[in-house]
Amino acid sequence: MTLRDTLEALKNEALEAVAACGDIKDLQALRVKYLGKKGPITEVLRGMGKLPKEERPIIGQLANDVRAAIQAAIEEKQKALEEREIQEKLASETIDVTLPGRTQPKGNRHPLTAVIEEIEDLFIGLGFSVAEGPEVEKDYYNFEALNIPKDHPARDMQDSFYITEDILLRTHTSPVQARTMEAHQGKGPVKIICPGKVYRRDTDDATHSHQFMQIEGLYVDRNVRLSDLKGILTIFAKKMFGEDRKIRLRPSFFPFTEPSVEMDISCFHCGGDGCRVCKQTGWIEILGAGMVHPNVLAMSGFDPEVYTGFAFGMGPERIAMLKYGIDDIRHFYTNDQRFLQQFKRA
Repeated sequence: MTLRDTLEALKNEALEAVAACGDIKDLQALRVKYLGKKGPITEVLRGMGKLPKEERPIIGQLANDVRAAIQAAIEEKQKALEEREIQEKLASETIDVTLPGRTQPKGNRHPLTAVIEEIEDLFIGLGFSVAEGPEVEKDYYNFEALNIPKDHPARDMQDSFYITEDILLRTHTSPVQARTMEAHQGKGPVKIICPGKVYRRDTDDATHSHQFMQIEGLYVDRNVRLSDLKGILTIFAKKMFGEDRKIRLRPSFFPFTEPSVEMDISCFHCGGDGCRVCKQTGWIEILGAGMVHPNVLAMSGFDPEVYTGFAFGMGPERIAMLKYGIDDIRHFYTNDQRFLQQFKRA
């Protein structure tokens, strides 16, 4: 058999093998078999030195034509196999769009967040602005600027988380009031509420937590009176607990207010007749308040002969517990889905 016949036979054999191939991996093996360095075409080309000079160009051209034909057949077959592979993959991964989708559960506001936002919206509507301050506070703003001297019981290490002798985690949001008044440089009016986290060394139980929320309010201007405070707190009580709520102010003591009062609201559960919620008194204690102490005004740069003001402070947790009938403050912080889902909005 001449080299010409060998090349033709090789071509036909390769084309038949490529046509019958059904796998890309097998096709690559055929490429190596026929077109590789150790393949039969390469062997033919290596033996051309033994041919007469006049036959070498003819056989060389024929060998190249055979190589090109096999190469073209392999590339065409590879495209066909790749396309088939893609179609099979698409068929196996087809999504049935008629099937019902998976519903994603929707979140909702935490009950404590909802109460805080409700209180903020109420006071913003009354002309107050929201002020914030650092949770890691200086002793001066947390105590001294609020008329709490060095020997006051509130400074006891059992009540406060001290970091250094002069720095602690704030025990109330009142430092924000002191900072805000100081920033006004003795010029009113100042009308703010201060929501935020506070920290005290309490043992956690149903009614106490080492970290909880407070919202305090402050209004300083000329001719601010206790009757103004009573009017603001009456609006607050009616909006939060119902229009038929009544309030009463009882004398109390706070170092930063004088006079100081505790505010009670008529029991929203029994209407004032007496029940377990109000401990048969008909009243529920809500918050503390009072007129800003002249010493606090003076230390913040305000002339107490010209300016007066009132301040109040409340715990959103207590408000939420009363509003929703929650019996344990720890429910707010344990992330129990069963508890939180009770407050899911429609």
